[in-house]
Amino acid sequence: QVQLAESGGELVQPGGSLRLSCVASGTIYSSDIMGWFRQGPGKEREFVAAINWRLGKTWYTDSVKGRFRISRDAAENAVYLQMNNLELEDTAVYYCALSKSVYIDYRPEAYAFWGQGTQVTVSS
Repeated sequence: QVQLAESGGELVQPGGSLRLSCVASGTIYSSDIMGWFRQGPGKEREFVAAINWRLGKTWYTDSVKGRFRISRDAAENAVYLQMNNLELEDTAVYYCALSKSVYIDYRPEAYAFWGQGTQVTVSS
């Protein structure tokens, strides 16, 4: 029912910034949690950030805390990931996902809906 579409990924130099967007075609409910995951070359998919839709409470994985910021715009039915001070290790396909769980969950399997992903490549 819910469809998610990411955009904004591109080639960027180390230290640069990017803003990823995810637009939902279905309804995002106030009880939902929207998250960003990423999967780098040869790595497993990992949690990056999440936001509670109702209050905007956020969670981040340690490696991006202080550099990335997740936000949402209910009017646009969208979630964003502002990425600053990008590092080579941030290179990955970034996915937007939606969880119907009552509690924050860092596991990919806890998220029922996924976008197709957008490639972020950090390289000099």
